[in-house]
Amino acid sequence: MHEPEQATHPRVEAVLFDYGLVLTGPPDPEAWKKMRDLLGADEPAFHAAYWRNRHDYDRGALDGPRYWEAVARDLSRPLQEAELGVLLKADTALWTQPNQPMIDWAAALQAAGVRTGILSNLGDAMETGVLETFAWMAAFTHHTFSHRLGIAKPETAIYRHAAEGLGVPAPAVLFVDDRADNIQGALGAGMQAIQYRDHAQFVREFQERGLTRQLPAPSET
Repeated sequence: MHEPEQATHPRVEAVLFDYGLVLTGPPDPEAWKKMRDLLGADEPAFHAAYWRNRHDYDRGALDGPRYWEAVARDLSRPLQEAELGVLLKADTALWTQPNQPMIDWAAALQAAGVRTGILSNLGDAMETGVLETFAWMAAFTHHTFSHRLGIAKPETAIYRHAAEGLGVPAPAVLFVDDRADNIQGALGAGMQAIQYRDHAQFVREFQERGLTRQLPAPSET
């Protein structure tokens, strides 16, 4: 069991959410297939090219078109202009499968007057697609998207930027992310943090830390 949150940490004044695999669920397999088939690649080759170039896309070193040109180049094929729009749309669909319990919890926090933010490693075209898909994104107090800053999680500076955007000290921010390295980055920046592995685990850890005394509780389903 964890120590009650109030015994070891400042009161939580804001909750900062990762986007992918926290506010959204696992990637859409149909979107993976659509991109892979369009580029004529087998699954291992496509995934290698997709992820090899992704960090540069997230940090803004590549914009959406140049990212997909790099992916196609790694697969040894030219990219047609008509294909680009299909890939950008499918890439958005890949990462817009809602994780409704966490979306609902964010809305409950907002209704209770708790500041909420999103901190995501996200490329420029992905930001556009995500904001067009989900109207509820506008309800968050602040968005920190990596491509705008030229930095990305788990770099310390991006957590500081997010805390400043929320208008609260880093120790008063609870950060939720699915990746252990990003959680460690948040802790190193002075934030409180819970790794989101699955929803039941998240609810259990939230309760064990005594956070129900400070914040609206996430639903168990």
